[in-house]
Amino acid sequence: MAHTASETDRVQDANERLGGVLLHPTSLPSGRLDHQAWQFVDWLEQAGLTVWQVLPLSEPVQGLSPYQSVSAFALNPALLPQNWEAEVDASAFEAFCQSPPHWLEDYALFRALRDAHQQASWADWPVPFRDREPAALAEFARAHAAEIEQIKRQQFQLRTLWQRLKADANARGIELFGDVPIFVAYDSADVWANPDQFKLDAKGQPEVVTGVPPDYFSETGQRWGNPHYDWDVMEQDDFQWWRQRMQEMALLFDRVRIDHFRGLEASWEIDAHEETAMNGHWVLGPGKALLQAVRREVPDLKLVAEDLGIITPEVVALKEAFGLPGMAVLQFGFNGLPDNPHALASQVANSVVYTGTHDNDTTLGWWQSLTDEGQKQWILSQLAEYSPNIDAQAPMPWPIIDAALASPARLAVVPLQDFLALDARHRMNVPGTVDSNWDWQFDWSDVNAELAATIRQHLQAADRTQI
Repeated sequence: MAHTASETDRVQDANERLGGVLLHPTSLPSGRLDHQAWQFVDWLEQAGLTVWQVLPLSEPVQGLSPYQSVSAFALNPALLPQNWEAEVDASAFEAFCQSPPHWLEDYALFRALRDAHQQASWADWPVPFRDREPAALAEFARAHAAEIEQIKRQQFQLRTLWQRLKADANARGIELFGDVPIFVAYDSADVWANPDQFKLDAKGQPEVVTGVPPDYFSETGQRWGNPHYDWDVMEQDDFQWWRQRMQEMALLFDRVRIDHFRGLEASWEIDAHEETAMNGHWVLGPGKALLQAVRREVPDLKLVAEDLGIITPEVVALKEAFGLPGMAVLQFGFNGLPDNPHALASQVANSVVYTGTHDNDTTLGWWQSLTDEGQKQWILSQLAEYSPNIDAQAPMPWPIIDAALASPARLAVVPLQDFLALDARHRMNVPGTVDSNWDWQFDWSDVNAELAATIRQHLQAADRTQI
């Protein structure tokens, strides 16, 4: 009997037990895709880790956050190695330009225009550029041909380097795991080049923006400010923009996380003039139709649903209809409340379990922030009962790491900061703040053979090494 797509997803890799690490390339000591990226793959192989998860590889609109980017397709030029131009294969670059990715021309033109207007938002450019008048764009492109070609050369070399890294990692049994923010930045090549795909007014301004409603953590909700997709328009061409986006992801990664997955089922829409998220309303998304289109386009790309927060039965049903693994974060699992999906007893096989994520404190920092000694003792007792592989008296964060590895989840991912037992000073991001985020980097003296051997031992004890 033939399997449906969702049934196939449920049965594939049913016995895999993988261990991975979360580390963005900017957290390498060089912060670049140079020899250190390959050195890190060497270390992963030594440690027996078979998945390297990263954050979006895109270029930030401003600051360092990769979740608000200039393009959903282009890679961040800051990742280029020093002296990268000497490594460009001229004939390969020429072939790349003769048959370019569909997004390259718009992106290169957008970047050049942005530079020419001192990084001002495209909505503030002169009207001929804002509204993409062909004659004005053609004249600008002629006047800035050298700059535009250099932007294309950057993207060619970045793609070449990343695909080479992926091939070398895959050859050693290591997957690369990417991240797809569900929404895109307003000041992006995507919105400028595809205004019909978004809910914009006649002047290109957002009519509505994204966010989440008020909850326990915020009485005014979160107003993210990203423009909303016009799902009705997108559905007319079978979600071509999304299909092309996921095609690009399939070239770069073996699996990807869809950030804010619940937004595919329904998203919080706020009138653009509202200063908070309080007065928004839920708008249904295309969920099933979009995922079916993506699945047809890239059937081999493994998808993960970021389903953190308050999740409705409809979102759960959508995730399960496609057999997508969700996420569990152990730092959220010890509040003692019933039906906590992150609790040790709630772990399931079709999921990715984390000690923490890029938006959480490090696990040691989280542990040190707990002031109730009774709560700490209760957590330790829970850990001791969970698995014989957990030494609840070992220094934190190793008991939590071992709990993640002991989980039935097929993939357990640990931020490198947790493997290094680092405290709150080393966390990647504090949501809602601007300073000192996204800039953490490790030191090779800490990421060494001794740590690799320790991790391998823990993976073997949890039956998570493939070697």
